[in-house]
Amino acid sequence: MPQKEWPRVAVVGAGAVGCYFGGMLARAGAPVTLIGRPPHVEAINRNGLLIESVHFTERVSVSASNEIAAARDAQLVLFSVKTVDTETAAKLLAPHLAPDTIVVSLQNGVDNAERIDFAAGIQVIPAVVYIAAAITGPGQVKHLGRGDLVIGSLSPNEGPGKSELAEVAATFERASVPCRISENVTVELWKKLVMNCAYNAISALSRMKYGHIAKDPGAIEVMKSVVMEAVAVGKAAGVEVSPETTMAAVLKLGETMPEAVSSTAQDIARGKPTEIDSLNGFLVRRGAELIVPTPVNETLASLVKLLEKALSVE
Repeated sequence: MPQKEWPRVAVVGAGAVGCYFGGMLARAGAPVTLIGRPPHVEAINRNGLLIESVHFTERVSVSASNEIAAARDAQLVLFSVKTVDTETAAKLLAPHLAPDTIVVSLQNGVDNAERIDFAAGIQVIPAVVYIAAAITGPGQVKHLGRGDLVIGSLSPNEGPGKSELAEVAATFERASVPCRISENVTVELWKKLVMNCAYNAISALSRMKYGHIAKDPGAIEVMKSVVMEAVAVGKAAGVEVSPETTMAAVLKLGETMPEAVSSTAQDIARGKPTEIDSLNGFLVRRGAELIVPTPVNETLASLVKLLEKALSVE
């Protein structure tokens, strides 16, 4: 039986996550356009995208553009901009989408799908992303661990249906990207949020890799407090997450991705704004709304924000 034709893919936000997953699709044969910043785009159009994976090192031929209009003919859009740019990017993207274009959010945080829909009327498939990756130079992405996705529908009666989920999962699997369909993606998003909240700020403040953090007794105690607060906020919001299972998963992440440094740490290193307001900061705001105390998450978020300010005035 002949292989199904690849969908035309556009990646809005060609950072480490967008470049890795877009690059994997392009490597497998899909027509992919990466949409990002000029220096990155110029290097990719000139030399291709260099993927330094734990499994291979390869220069992949892929198109790139710094114009969001390049997404116009895409049948599948990977939306991977920073959370602070979610609404702006969604509004810019909306006029270029066909009615049947499938959009997948590859972003941190739990509320991007709702924010995209509210801002631009785009119904997206939320994805939980597990990967350690970093941009090491213009047109270069380094893959340090994992690289799998969990997708699902926030509401069984609205948004993308089962056939679209199956199509997206099959497309990624065909490109050697494990992609699981969850019956309760909200819980999956919260689990990932907790992991991000446990590691991102600590990694940024300590400049340590996940493997070292997960072995440090003091850091482990801080992460336990983060998890307990997050679980309490989730429960008050109607999302049941097991504290024991989640903490075990947090420590396991340090084992499976020991060389990873958080995206927050990478942003700090580049002098760029972080996504801390969508991680620990989100838990603080949601906790305040639900009258659930979150002192440890508030401390971590405040320290990262302070570090951002310090770097901006240096």
